[in-house]
Amino acid sequence: MLAHKAEDEGCLVSEYLATSKEPHLDFDCVPSVIYTNPEIAWVGKTEEMLKAEGIDYKKGKFVFGANSRAKANAEEVGFVKVLSDKKTDKLLGVHIINALAGELIGEACLAIEYGAASEDIARVCHAHPTLSEAFKGAAQMTAFGKAINSP
Repeated sequence: MLAHKAEDEGCLVSEYLATSKEPHLDFDCVPSVIYTNPEIAWVGKTEEMLKAEGIDYKKGKFVFGANSRAKANAEEVGFVKVLSDKKTDKLLGVHIINALAGELIGEACLAIEYGAASEDIARVCHAHPTLSEAFKGAAQMTAFGKAINSP
């Protein structure tokens, strides 16, 4: 379901009608969420898309089994995968499988929208213990090849 995309498109139309200014919405930054258990969420490109487009990329993956909050909640299933440009480190895609993936994907949308690099996310302090630390861990794996809380 992409009700959130339809809502944003409705806002774009309203904004255009009210101001006559061309509004902005980067459709590459619209998250997709499958509301199953666990949830599956992603934003940006997949590895298959990057390969098809001939884009060199690097990836990092962090499993929720290594995340303190996931362990405490007995929700250790899933992972976060971060894809970034091999040369510039700019985030290209983020993929999450977890019971709360739909809640976690927003930070990745913001990061991609504003051109963040995996190192940017890796260096941002995340509250502990939280599930969002898995995004930081995946970004650390992408940027540095290791994460502080690696399994």
